[in-house]
Amino acid sequence: MFQNDSLEPGKEGHSVFSPAEHNIVAAYLITAGVISILSNVIVLGIFVKYKELRTATNTIIINLAVTDIGVSSIGYPMSAASDLYGSWKFGHAGCQIYAGLNIFFGMASIGLLTAVAIDRYLTICQPDLGRRMTPYNYTIMILTAWVNGFFWALMPIIGWAGYAPDPTGATCTINWRKNDASFISYTMTVIAINFVMPLVVMFYCYYNVSQKMKQYTPSSCPEHINRDWSNEVDVTKMSVIMILMFLLAWSPYSVVCLWASFGDPKEIPPAMAIIAPLFAKSSTFYNPCIYVAANKKFRRAISAMIRCQTHQSMPVSNALPMNLT
Repeated sequence: MFQNDSLEPGKEGHSVFSPAEHNIVAAYLITAGVISILSNVIVLGIFVKYKELRTATNTIIINLAVTDIGVSSIGYPMSAASDLYGSWKFGHAGCQIYAGLNIFFGMASIGLLTAVAIDRYLTICQPDLGRRMTPYNYTIMILTAWVNGFFWALMPIIGWAGYAPDPTGATCTINWRKNDASFISYTMTVIAINFVMPLVVMFYCYYNVSQKMKQYTPSSCPEHINRDWSNEVDVTKMSVIMILMFLLAWSPYSVVCLWASFGDPKEIPPAMAIIAPLFAKSSTFYNPCIYVAANKKFRRAISAMIRCQTHQSMPVSNALPMNLT
């Protein structure tokens, strides 16, 4: 499988892979797409049904679920159909729409994860400031993430770099085979603004959060404060896992773009060319698993939904321990 030693530019839309390899990828995309759509729809349904989960932080998580559904409902079906067809099936216009929407949802996800990190920092490290955060403030953060995603998705359509079928022939993305000045400048700017800067912000936020958590002593606070603090720790752990997994998913794609910018695109191995976009899409179906594994409130909500309960038996408090010593 993936026997080619390198990728030749060839004609756009022409595949370097065999029909059997395309069918394997299509089967994966169909399976992953169905799981992703169903699980993220369930996530949205739980947030809608249980008002106890409609917190400011979870508003950002809801938007993340929307980005996952967007990729799942657009990216997976079009890629799977093209793999079954053996090459890109939807023409030039379809390529621009497909690639643009994937970049849009991907960049929006990065912005939303950064917003989660800022929220965790304000809630735990700066609680006085965190309590002054209003729905308007959260709306601005969320809209900023979406507008940022729209901007970077639009640029290749209007001439900064460009979208084209990749060497697998079954998906469209930034045309990294044409590593000219336009592509390099776009790629470097996107990596700086949408990868390096968010990483710096996330590291700063979560480093300070981890230091603050180490100072907390449960015995020094009333029971309801300890319970609320435990919930905040759960949400923070969930957020950290989501960010680490998202970075893992997008790192191969970043490597391919950097390789194409500073090396010879024809030397990129075929396996890497197909694994990179598959990894990038994979974040859409494991986020719901993270919600369940790392958040007790979410697990209780699923349990309540299974038992057809309307409300959960969980108190909601905005208090946080002030005497972290």
